[in-house]
Amino acid sequence: MFGDLTQKKLGVAADEVRRLKGEIDHVFHLAAVYDLAADAESQVQVNVEGTRHAVEFAKAIDARHFHHVSSIAAAGLYEGVFREDMFEEAENYEHPYFMTKHESEKIVRTECKVPWTVYRPAMVVGDSRTGEMDKIDGPYYFFKLIQRMRQLLPPWLPAIGLEGGRINIVPVDYVVDALDHIAHRDGIAKRCFHLVDPVGYRVGDVLDIFTRAAHAPRMNLFINAALLGFIPKGVKKGLLAIAPIRRVRNAVMKDLGLPEDILEFVNYPTRFDAREAEAMLKGSGIACPNLKDYAWRLWDYWERHLDPDLHIDRTRRGTVGGKVVLVTGGRRASAWRRPTSSPKPAPPPSSAAATRTSWTRPAPRRRPRATNSSPTRPTWPTWPTRTASCRWCCKSMAAWTSWSTTPGVPSAAPSSPATTASTTSSGPCS
Repeated sequence: MFGDLTQKKLGVAADEVRRLKGEIDHVFHLAAVYDLAADAESQVQVNVEGTRHAVEFAKAIDARHFHHVSSIAAAGLYEGVFREDMFEEAENYEHPYFMTKHESEKIVRTECKVPWTVYRPAMVVGDSRTGEMDKIDGPYYFFKLIQRMRQLLPPWLPAIGLEGGRINIVPVDYVVDALDHIAHRDGIAKRCFHLVDPVGYRVGDVLDIFTRAAHAPRMNLFINAALLGFIPKGVKKGLLAIAPIRRVRNAVMKDLGLPEDILEFVNYPTRFDAREAEAMLKGSGIACPNLKDYAWRLWDYWERHLDPDLHIDRTRRGTVGGKVVLVTGGRRASAWRRPTSSPKPAPPPSSAAATRTSWTRPAPRRRPRATNSSPTRPTWPTWPTRTASCRWCCKSMAAWTSWSTTPGVPSAAPSSPATTASTTSSGPCS
């Protein structure tokens, strides 16, 4: 059965709704736009209105429980530790993604008529056992930069990294296992659980972990990204208003696959408390693995399957298709014009046009070849004096160097039969 988040009750037909009524125990709502580069309108339509339609559908079929998978982004850019029982305390969520995640969770809390539970997973990456992932997001944005460093720099060269706030990363298998376990526990109605890594890493630590996994130069020196906040916004806008700087910035961001807003979240200030989720998972054997233990699997899978360079069409058609190509360095068309069947008569000597260049390209001048029947040196073009290093003749150096170098004054060829035969067989090339 298929539905549409943009339609009332997910666009499910009325007969299907009647068939499902009272038969569904759990409704899990995970669909959302999770893309920092997406426009605000599409995020509102899917994340906010889509959640409202999902809540309506759950009520229409009389589902026993509604599970809403939100995100830690619902907390906005909260300064400090954000607990699982906090919601209204969220702040600085003006960004479209943060705003829509906060508003969608608010709809569940205020409009859902069936028992509900909210889950806030952290930044989700691939499977910790296989590295499998179907979307480039979160720390994957920095993988292309790390790959470029590995290609351009020797591994022993210390690199400069970017230090910032703390980011929380969890593998998808942990999120699925934890979600499934908590959803079947009692006493979870109207509660929220954080599915996060209890350790948490700073941006610089995450970059260092993945550079080690990629065998790239290690980042031993870090620059605090908070220093960028001291640059006045007017200065930043003024620099980006300069066309060359803007083009270079856009080219670098496009080549590395970085979204426009990525630098705004480098100094992420929020940490998350997960004591409620940990209490629910106690004794189940479900725990978030350490990033250092599976980072190499994430990198290996990305480089084998998700690297954008793998999907570039490198054929001639793919290289120039849809592009404007400018070819430079060609000769003038008049210089290569082929002569007609009736050549243009030469102007009289008294005419001023007699001094102009011929309208057709002259035929290439070839060097005459010396023979036994004509052993004299030609008068045009003038041959330079041959030396022992001449690459044209190897057996008759004496014969060639003895000839006159004065144009129009021939000299007799050597009379020695051996010399004459040598001159004939290895004279100057035509």
